Amino acid sequence: MSDYRRSRDGSTYFFTVVTYARQPILCLDESRAALREAIKDVREERPYEVKAWVLLPDHLHCIWELPEDDADYSIRWALVKKGFTKRVKGRIETPEPNQSHLRRRESTVWQRRFWEHQIRDEADFRIHCDYIHYNPVRHGLTDSPKDWKYSTFHRYVEAGLYPEDWGVKGLEIHLRGGE
Repeated sequence: MSDYRRSRDGSTYFFTVVTYARQPILCLDESRAALREAIKDVREERPYEVKAWVLLPDHLHCIWELPEDDADYSIRWALVKKGFTKRVKGRIETPEPNQSHLRRRESTVWQRRFWEHQIRDEADFRIHCDYIHYNPVRHGLTDSPKDWKYSTFHRYVEAGLYPEDWGVKGLEIHLRGGE
């Protein structure tokens, strides 16, 4: 078994979570509802604040702020993935599990692991928010972050943190934290 080093003090984290075999299932209506319910359930039991978010067909990026002295994001992600998987079972098509999945009692909805990065400071936070909100453009899903509805970009525009035309494809982009 691999020995992954993860930070253990409560803080703010950037995550990338990917579907198994990059299945484009996350933007389906039933998937969005299932993910929203799974997150709500986990947050009731193990609180955290979602600071930024983007949902793409086969992966998501987000920033979570965990309570002080609590860095157990791994259990939170395990519970979110489990809750989502239970809710979509039989409602969306996924690949047949292989022997490894069966042995580990895993589904074929999510990749086993996720990627995380502890946010170091305000500049790092801004850079990761920019990455999250520009991601649909980067993946060719839209020409502008404002046109992608599965994102906190709209909330950031309403709060005055981005102009509405920020990140429009073809216009020069200035990363707010990396100037």
